[in-house]
Amino acid sequence: MSTSVSIIIPAYNAQLYIGECLQSILAQMRASDELIVVNDGSTDATGARVQEALAAWPALNARLVTQPNQGVSAARNHGLALAQGEYISFIDCDDILLPGTLEALEQAIGTHQPDVVVWDFNMWHPHKGTKARIAMGYPPEQVIRDGSVMLRTFFADRHMYVWAHVFRRAIYSGLPVPVFPPGRVYEDVATLPRLLKLCTSLVYLPRPIIDYRQHPTSITRVISERWCLDFTSALALARANLDQTGIDSSVKLHFDIAASTFYIAVVKNSFQLSLEAGRRVRAQVKEIFQASLYNSCDDILAAIESGATQTRDRKGDLKMMRQVKQALSGNVFFEVRQLASRRLKRWQRERRAGGAAA
Repeated sequence: MSTSVSIIIPAYNAQLYIGECLQSILAQMRASDELIVVNDGSTDATGARVQEALAAWPALNARLVTQPNQGVSAARNHGLALAQGEYISFIDCDDILLPGTLEALEQAIGTHQPDVVVWDFNMWHPHKGTKARIAMGYPPEQVIRDGSVMLRTFFADRHMYVWAHVFRRAIYSGLPVPVFPPGRVYEDVATLPRLLKLCTSLVYLPRPIIDYRQHPTSITRVISERWCLDFTSALALARANLDQTGIDSSVKLHFDIAASTFYIAVVKNSFQLSLEAGRRVRAQVKEIFQASLYNSCDDILAAIESGATQTRDRKGDLKMMRQVKQALSGNVFFEVRQLASRRLKRWQRERRAGGAAA
């Protein structure tokens, strides 16, 4: 019998996208696979759209379950508790699973039986009509058994999406429940390092599997003090586990660079908040960030400058770390530039969104 895969889709108010997402999956499913859609208390027609799609494929092992609205983490945990497949694939409700993905997955699993399969994906901008392929940095088409290589590459890539990683269900069982931190955004960032730490084998297939839909104004809708704190804390949540199980100095360095990337993104976006809220949250995330680092910012910068890090954009990493140092020091010119830049970009996004709606 072919390897079974449980596909889990958390869905909340996704009536505009869920049908297209489901069709891209159902058309590829085999009798051994299962599909679980977790309707997270939607207030629109999401549930009805799912039922319509599943009714067209009665022979497949596919079902809809409903829960009160608790957020994507709880929806993922719910689906994970119900899953029976040997491997787990999470897919977001507004994305598209590209043709041939499940067949390629079955072949990779049948040949290598890895603990995790990693893929490329397309950054999809439907409003622009563009797609950009995002590739991972693992050695392709071979089994990687070095845990340090797995984690170092993961942190160097900084593409921390659970749907780009198909884990054996037994790996998820190695973490305490709930696997995904309830009530937090960027829950996959907090969880993926812990899952990878449990893996003894990884296979990377250099082909895109997902069209990852980008919404033109989504970032302006979600920026809040809570978003900033959750984003900064995501990797810090994983650090305690990494410390318990042990990681080498190279992985620690690349963890720090990833954490720095997250920190500076939060700092820049915090300038979309009110002046008082922005100052307050920047003080909080500064404390969280500094407590999560293994190395000093000066040592991180020196390592990047010397070429001792794994990266595809050393120049970009250098710029990022210099900005981190400016943010930590409270550099006035940096803050003025960021305030002006963020306000301009927000105005541009909202203007484009208004034009599209018209």
